[in-house]
Amino acid sequence: MSENKEIILNCEMLERRMALMHNGRLEEYLVERDDDTPKAGDIYLGKIINLDPMLQAAFVDIGAAKNAFLHYSDMLQGYAELAENYRQENREAAAKSAKKSKKKSGSQESVRIANGVTAADIPNIFKPGMMILVQVVKAPISTKGARITTDISIPGRFLVLMPYHNHRNLSSRIESASERERLRKVISELELPEGMGLICRTVGEGRKSTFFKRDLKLLLDYWHGIEKEMAKHKTPHLLFTEPNLIDRTLRDFLTEEIDGIVVDDLNAKEHIVSTMKRIGSAKMARKVTLYKGAVPVFDQYRINQQLKDVFQREVKLPSGGAIVIDETEALIAIDVNTGRSRATASDQPEFLLKTNLEAAEEISRQLRLRNIGGLVVIDFIDMKSSAHRDEVYKTMKKLVKHDRAKTKVLPLSGFGLMEMTRQREHESIKDQIFNFCPYCGGSGLVKSAVTMSAEIQRALNAVLKNKSNKNIPVRLFMHPDVLARLRNSDAKLLDEIEKRYTNDLSFRADPTLHCEEFRIVDAITGTELK
Repeated sequence: MSENKEIILNCEMLERRMALMHNGRLEEYLVERDDDTPKAGDIYLGKIINLDPMLQAAFVDIGAAKNAFLHYSDMLQGYAELAENYRQENREAAAKSAKKSKKKSGSQESVRIANGVTAADIPNIFKPGMMILVQVVKAPISTKGARITTDISIPGRFLVLMPYHNHRNLSSRIESASERERLRKVISELELPEGMGLICRTVGEGRKSTFFKRDLKLLLDYWHGIEKEMAKHKTPHLLFTEPNLIDRTLRDFLTEEIDGIVVDDLNAKEHIVSTMKRIGSAKMARKVTLYKGAVPVFDQYRINQQLKDVFQREVKLPSGGAIVIDETEALIAIDVNTGRSRATASDQPEFLLKTNLEAAEEISRQLRLRNIGGLVVIDFIDMKSSAHRDEVYKTMKKLVKHDRAKTKVLPLSGFGLMEMTRQREHESIKDQIFNFCPYCGGSGLVKSAVTMSAEIQRALNAVLKNKSNKNIPVRLFMHPDVLARLRNSDAKLLDEIEKRYTNDLSFRADPTLHCEEFRIVDAITGTELK
């Protein structure tokens, strides 16, 4: 079967979407909307608001709704000279301060951060009100502000510029020894300002030095622009922002393996073609196609149909099994089920292995599509064979190897659980697309009609016992489903209430009410009764 990889771009006023298709199967999905929320990669001139010794972190105003979080261990890379000056000029005072702080707060205060600097030194080097250059490494998620660092890096098409590092490295995904040797020579010959470093990206494999020189010039222009902007501003300010979805797609996803790019907007197509020619990919530029069909492009390529699975809790597997994905605050829990197995006793172990391997492949895909991360715990189907457990582990390691997010996988535990961590830089796709349900608040649960019937009867008894409500005609409004319960299964209970009191009772269905809401009112005046 021939391999076919395509990038499909849907460009609209409110949002842009990118889908990477492999033989018609959705493998990557990104959504971008116009807003001023900090994004991973954005560079800000921020102002330190306060330092928290207990958290060993600074909170920095970058002009966003919430202050950004900067851990002590992420503060020194761009300010090594400042730290060194402090150490030389205040060595004796710093030692006394660290000793005093240790007595008050425990030994954690003297934890070494870098180059002889301890956590106790940080408040003496960085002060509230100080302006500081930072980069977002994790966008705001839920109620948390952005996570930032002073270790700045600017990615290009073939290179990553690191202004505060003086070494030159290659992507670990470039495996050929001869190619690594060639690339080391190429990047070592690039002219770079003193104190700066580079990383050669995977896509640079096989490229001539001309491509790297062109990319480096662009990255240095970005950096010089940041330095000029930083000199102009004295308050929190955005100095550099990540490219838009189209440019990021060309930078991060465009490789020789891509057979075509389909885009449904003429201006976007022209921009893609001109960008490709500028970065030396004129051959790839000929693979760009403008989609003109009447059917939306994501429908034409069956992307929307596949996206439905992304938002489902259960995802089916080819063998008949399924994986169940639950996102929680603490971790992502994934359960693997066999479904209805027709395997005989003799081939049961092989069937379980097959299902687990299918699950591993689908899980790695779902993690990318949903953009979920943090701690992931997978409950694979129990396998007695240690060789089979090892095969599942090796398969999962291989599947996540080319994930753009940093991922670490541990072997299956004695309980059959696999733990893994996946770097999370942005909100998950679910958080981008959905709000919490106004009915259940995100729990997925609402009170049953039986529960509501009991609550209404308790509330009604309390109202009718109130002497000020004696002989007042009472009307109750509730959701139709609850009213159906009261008029049928619980009709006898209502009859008993009517016999017990002298009030005239009437019941009305109100479909505009939440299924957990009801109103008890004076039938004449319409005022709420208590």
